[in-house]
Amino acid sequence: MYLRIARAAGLALVLSSLVSTTAFAALSTAEQKRINDAAGVVTAIRNADNGIPEDLWQKAACVIVIPDMKKAAFIIGGEYGKGVMSCRTAEGWSSPVFMELEKGSWGFQAGAQEIDLVLLVTDKDAAAKMLNNKVSLGADASVAAGPVGRAASASTTGTLATVLSYSRSKGLFAGINLSGGALKADKDSNMDAYSNPVPADVLNGNGATLAGATAFVNTLGTSARATSGTVTPPATDAK
Repeated sequence: MYLRIARAAGLALVLSSLVSTTAFAALSTAEQKRINDAAGVVTAIRNADNGIPEDLWQKAACVIVIPDMKKAAFIIGGEYGKGVMSCRTAEGWSSPVFMELEKGSWGFQAGAQEIDLVLLVTDKDAAAKMLNNKVSLGADASVAAGPVGRAASASTTGTLATVLSYSRSKGLFAGINLSGGALKADKDSNMDAYSNPVPADVLNGNGATLAGATAFVNTLGTSARATSGTVTPPATDAK
């Protein structure tokens, strides 16, 4: 009798542990779409011949993806977008946390109303600061347009910036200078996903994992298509 009770208690403890480490939150349609779109952006920009160099991808501590960055008419000369951030852990990539990027004027390609952004963060401590506080790119964290081309490398940029940024507009990939932009946590979406506006433990792989983000996390860990060639980065400077 005692043995049966002990086994039942042990099983309950295991099940409780599994539930507590997986977030089954009811994300909004927009939040789930943001995660799904981010996975598509990563696949496209990594597999392009003039996409993110593989050695830079491997050196990135964290990745921020902002799909469909909007050209916001209500912010004079500025843009606004929402995305997700994931960091490397001992087991692979963390579940994503929700982020926002605002302000700045980065010169949208003529006629474009939205662009996709991928930001490689080379310092995990800097990524943690972005989650906990609003971080001004170029002031609180160094930022540079990332080099493009499968064979391009960190040497292309000289001293590696804290953030290397890439854009996709009208199907074209380029490095982009995001100086003047501000990154911060999307607290409302993080509350929906993790019941915590600033889920810092998630980035370390110690917090809950988001059930609806499996495809995105798997995409981050998938090797890019093997191609070759180096392309001089057509960086889009802030105006």
